[in-house]
Amino acid sequence: MKPRITVLTLGVDDLEKSLTFYRDGLGFPTQGIIGTEFEHGAVAFFDLQPGLRLAIWARTDIAHDTNLSKMAHSPTEFTIGHNVSSKEEVDVVMEQVKRAGAKIVKPAQDTFWGGYSGYFQDPDDHLWEVVWNPYLLLE
Repeated sequence: MKPRITVLTLGVDDLEKSLTFYRDGLGFPTQGIIGTEFEHGAVAFFDLQPGLRLAIWARTDIAHDTNLSKMAHSPTEFTIGHNVSSKEEVDVVMEQVKRAGAKIVKPAQDTFWGGYSGYFQDPDDHLWEVVWNPYLLLE
């Protein structure tokens, strides 16, 4: 299988609340919620970078679409890494997400491997790492 990941979809409990967090709080570009004319179809997409989008879709609708039961979730099952170009930018982003209503679970700090990072959770407890990696130079 050749990797062709174009969309990462997060299951959410409150589509409007998550839309507000990502659009207004983090500034992710979006056309808002679409697909409301379809039962189980309401979704919002955010443009992250060329060829990659973030989607938010109600957990109950994902359960319906996949024929799986909605179950309890654990924030440590999956993390999203947001790489930035400096330690200072980590601090700026962490402050932005805090103002947007994110829960800071680990304040930004030097890492054991030589980087600098912090963790936050979105309104549905999805875990994000804001990270400066001196070994991964961004353009």
